[in-house]
Amino acid sequence: MNPAGEANGYFISKKYSYYVFSLLFMLYAFDYIDRLVVVSLFPFLIKDWGLTDAQCGALVSAVYWSIILFTFPVSLLIDRWSRKKVIGLMAVFWSLATAACALTKNFTQLFIARTAIGVGEAGYAPGGTAMISALFPQEKRSLMVGVWNASIPLGSALGVALGGIVAEHFGWRHAFGLVALPGLAVALLFFWIKDYQTVELVKTVQADQGAGGRTRMGTGDIIREFLGTKSLIFTYLAFAGNTFLTTSLLTWLPTYFHRAEGLSMSQAGLKGSVIMLLAIVGAPVGGLLTDLWLKKRTNARMLFSSLASLVTALTFLAAFTLFSGQGRYIVLLLGGMSAAAFSPAAIAVTQDVVHPGLRAISYSFCAITQNILGSSLGPLFVGLVSDRYGLSLALTLVPLFTLVSAVLYFLGSFYYDRDLAKVEKIELRVEQ
Repeated sequence: MNPAGEANGYFISKKYSYYVFSLLFMLYAFDYIDRLVVVSLFPFLIKDWGLTDAQCGALVSAVYWSIILFTFPVSLLIDRWSRKKVIGLMAVFWSLATAACALTKNFTQLFIARTAIGVGEAGYAPGGTAMISALFPQEKRSLMVGVWNASIPLGSALGVALGGIVAEHFGWRHAFGLVALPGLAVALLFFWIKDYQTVELVKTVQADQGAGGRTRMGTGDIIREFLGTKSLIFTYLAFAGNTFLTTSLLTWLPTYFHRAEGLSMSQAGLKGSVIMLLAIVGAPVGGLLTDLWLKKRTNARMLFSSLASLVTALTFLAAFTLFSGQGRYIVLLLGGMSAAAFSPAAIAVTQDVVHPGLRAISYSFCAITQNILGSSLGPLFVGLVSDRYGLSLALTLVPLFTLVSAVLYFLGSFYYDRDLAKVEKIELRVEQ
């Protein structure tokens, strides 16, 4: 195969790139179906096992704690071995772990099974992001990442909605078994796609440092690659505030509607999932607007992430403090649309400003940061505050974390151009 850039900027071909992308999209949707199906099962678990809200929140957080621990070593395998093989193995593992949840007998067993789901899902976002960055031209990166990330609200909404419906009609154990099967089927297809060759970790030697040319990067060079890239560090930290909000709302909105409005869990799950489902619109539109703005400002990806985070924070704050009833729900719908708009631009930054051989690792650091400070803490934070002060107040506090994100992205925008200029230019090739 010819190097990337000789097929109108596509790594292999436009048609094949979209085929692989469709598999990546489906796997990401099944990832979140399996991750969040438990949300609609909270009332059933509380009834059967007498769980507290904090324990229910911990069942969601358990997945993210596993991701924190395993995303970096898995991402090393992705960048240094094979994208397709690691992704396929991960998807098989998380699907089987989801099915195992149906067989659990108490909170401890379910917590362990949920932890295993996180082990399987640990490197999927870094691996998928690295593949999309290779498959598509750089100027389409935000858009394609945005479309790919639309699978998150789709999978989340399906998981929440299906969980409640299946649990009410057949029992909560059947919900786990039902959602585990489709991802397993798609995972097996992934072993036969074309992958790119593992990128050598080399850097350019300046003329004043020797004879010129390139030399292999050492551990110190790799550490400096990340610690010396300020726009990357600001993006990692800001991403955590965004995921603190989105994970908290995905986890607790169905229960909020169940308690506040007396809806059945299937109705509450559907109502809550519609809010976050609107991110299907927000993520691709955010990616498209970012790529258009990029033609005029090179640091548009950082600035757009800041603006989208600000709008999201203010929208959800207004919803929980200024509105009630149907008016609140309408504002929540608007917030659901804007909540994912930041992600295509922010994720693209994690790929733009690092060595091409470190892209999965770069996003793994983003995943670790967002899960330590965001996704793992959000559901638990809401559960703890809810147990003491009520769920409404807990959800009102959550948008403040996204307000901090807006500030961090804005600060990072001042360093983006300098960081982009120092990135190594290396062509990718299809593995033989």
